[in-house]
Amino acid sequence: MIPPAIEIRGLTKRFSSFALGPLDLTVPAGAVYGLIGPNGSGKSTTMDLLFGMGRRDAGTMRAAGFDHEREELAMKRVVTYSSPDTSFAVWGKVGKVIRFVRGFYPAWDQELCLRLLESFRLRPEDKIGQLSFGARTKLSLLLAICPRPQVLVLDEPTTGLDPEARQILMRELLRVVEDETRTVLISSHQLSDVERFADHVGILSEGRLICEGATAELVARHRMIEYSMAVGHPYPAPGDGVPGFHIRRKEGDRCLAVVDMEANPVAALEARGLLLHSRTELSLEEIFLALTANPSAASASQGKEAA
Repeated sequence: MIPPAIEIRGLTKRFSSFALGPLDLTVPAGAVYGLIGPNGSGKSTTMDLLFGMGRRDAGTMRAAGFDHEREELAMKRVVTYSSPDTSFAVWGKVGKVIRFVRGFYPAWDQELCLRLLESFRLRPEDKIGQLSFGARTKLSLLLAICPRPQVLVLDEPTTGLDPEARQILMRELLRVVEDETRTVLISSHQLSDVERFADHVGILSEGRLICEGATAELVARHRMIEYSMAVGHPYPAPGDGVPGFHIRRKEGDRCLAVVDMEANPVAALEARGLLLHSRTELSLEEIFLALTANPSAASASQGKEAA
């Protein structure tokens, strides 16, 4: 059995106004895994900790089979990272930083590097300090993709990219995972891109993983239901903590809720007194909004939804 590309167990990190975890996260080898969540949910913190930018309070983190602290050097030879916050200005010019970085990676693909330079409209003589934000993001992506890593970790990779550059990035990432042993972990607020591109999704909210699974399965089993209640049955309240049942709004005697139909089959809903009037398919974005609107209730369903 192929071990996971990334395996995080019991990860915690506490700040003055935020706590991450305990977080368990498994990214299968060969997957494109989308880690999504509201601002401040812990996505960037998790990625930063994996690459040694800050120290965890508890837990373990492994990538490509290596412990992120005890085997840091071996891990970083085969696991690369890109973030819009990464700065390369100290190297002066694009060509200089490329020459510096490629020396650490025996598998560096110079042909790919030249292709991305052209596609991203970057020139070796360009001064990094004079690049636009979007161009600096492209440079960071180039430096993460060209080593041909086993695991590619991208934090908000489309930030600042124009539509053409986004298409180029997605095309190159699909080429990365053509080799089914290579893996991409991507965090993004572009949920339409994640739904189209990622085959697995994890949703973070308030430092906790509230939902995880194959993208197609998560979308297939969630529905927006419209319902009323049979005589003598009270309406569910948002704080009832029913796993996989997320109330959106009430209009007169009818309610809308996003429901995990696997955790709440029709027979179970009817047994609770719900009279179903309609069931509507949802996008990943609509599911995301429902689950993160009431994260405390959603966390009660993590065990079922992460199965």
